[in-house]
Amino acid sequence: MNNFFGGHPGAVLLRLAMISLLVGILLSVLGLSPFDIVDSFIRMFQRIYDMGFEAIEGAVGYFLLGAVIVFPVWFVSRLWKSMSKNQER
Repeated sequence: MNNFFGGHPGAVLLRLAMISLLVGILLSVLGLSPFDIVDSFIRMFQRIYDMGFEAIEGAVGYFLLGAVIVFPVWFVSRLWKSMSKNQER
């Protein structure tokens, strides 16, 4: 049990309680509540999630923009190549 806690469990819990009390006082002085912190994390992950899909949406837009030119040029070149092979026979 001492290895898991990093010392005697009672002493470790007492240190954690004291640190929690000090951090709680500091956060209270700064005007933060646990709900604010959780809400901030949720909003941060939501923004990251939204940015990911905006990046994918932008990439799809670039793909479609390029595909409007690339695919017809490819198709015409394939037709041209197959027509030239048929004329050689």
